[in-house]
Amino acid sequence: MKYRKLGRTGLNISEVGFGCIPIIRLSTKEAVHLLQYAFERGINFFDTANAYRDSEEKIGLALKEKRDKIVLATKTGKRDAAGAMEHIENSLRLLQTDYIDLFQFHQVSKVEDWKAILAPGGAFEAVVKAKEQGKIRHIGITSHSYEMSLKLIKTKLFVSIMFPFSFLEDQAKEEMLPLTQQYEMAFLSMKPFGGGVIDSAALAFKFLRQYPEAITIPGFDSVAYLDEVLSFYEQPNVVTEEDIAAMENYRKDLGSQFCRRCEYCQPCPNGVMITPAMGYPIVAKRMSPDVSVEFSKKAMESVAQCISCGICIERCPYDLPIPDILQRNQNLYAEHIKSISK
Repeated sequence: MKYRKLGRTGLNISEVGFGCIPIIRLSTKEAVHLLQYAFERGINFFDTANAYRDSEEKIGLALKEKRDKIVLATKTGKRDAAGAMEHIENSLRLLQTDYIDLFQFHQVSKVEDWKAILAPGGAFEAVVKAKEQGKIRHIGITSHSYEMSLKLIKTKLFVSIMFPFSFLEDQAKEEMLPLTQQYEMAFLSMKPFGGGVIDSAALAFKFLRQYPEAITIPGFDSVAYLDEVLSFYEQPNVVTEEDIAAMENYRKDLGSQFCRRCEYCQPCPNGVMITPAMGYPIVAKRMSPDVSVEFSKKAMESVAQCISCGICIERCPYDLPIPDILQRNQNLYAEHIKSISK
C-alpha cells in the first residue's frame, strides 16, 4: 500500500480509502471483521457520515484499539450550529474516540445551503468551535455541484473536497484537480463506479489510477471485493485502446441522465422506491426479462404511487427529471411483463 498526503494536514492516508456506506448492509460481526481486515491490508483512511445508519458504531467497535494508526472522516448534513454540534458529539460517542481527523460538511451543492452554514448560528460556527476544543482536527466539505465546488475550493476554508469522479463523470480533471493542488487541498473521489452503473471494477480503476492526486474511496462490503480492488494497485496501470473504447461505450449507453444512487431523493412521501426503480434498465440489461421483472417487482409496482409532486427533483443533486425517468422505466417493465406472459 502506498500513502499520500491528505492535503496540507500533514496526515498520511492510504491511496485507497474505505467508504463505509456499504457496511450498513452487514451484520456487526461481518462489518467489524471487514474493517479490521482492511486495516491489516494497509487501509488507514475510513470515511463515513452521521447519516450512514450504524456505520459509525461499527467503525468504533472495529478500530478503537487502532485509533492512533488510522484517519477517521465523518460528516454532517446539518446547516445550523446546534444540529452540527449534536452530530459531532454523536459521532465522537459512536466512533469511540475523543477527536475526528476530518469533519466534513455533507453535500453542499446549493448557494442557500452554503449561506446557511456560514450565517450567524450556522454550522460553520459549531465546527470551528469544536476544532478549537480539539474535537476536530481538520475541516472538509463534499459536493455534487461542479460550479459550487470550485467556489468552495477558492474560499480556502477547507483541507479537502469530496466530489464524484469516474470515467463517467470526469469533469474534475479539467480545472478542479489542478485547483486543489494549487491550494494544497486533498481531492477525495466519491462514486468511482458512477453510483453502481459501472460493473467492471478493473475498468473503473484503470481510469482512476491515471490520477494519483485523486484519492479514491470505494465502498466495500466483502473481503473478496476489497482484495480485488487492492490487487489492481499491485501491478502497473495500463490503459489500452480497448479500455478507452469500453469506457466510451458506457458513456454512450448511459448518457447524462442516469441515477447515481446517492439516495438524496428519498424518502418519497408517497412511498415510491425511487432508487431501485431508477435503476431498472441496468437490472434489465444484466438479467433476462423474467428474472429482472421478479427481482424488481416491488420497486416497479411502487412507481404507480408517483404523483409527480417534484420533491425528488428538488432534492436531486443532478437535477434529474425523476418522475419522467420512472415512467419510462415503468413502460420498459410493462413491456417485459408482456413479453414473458406470451
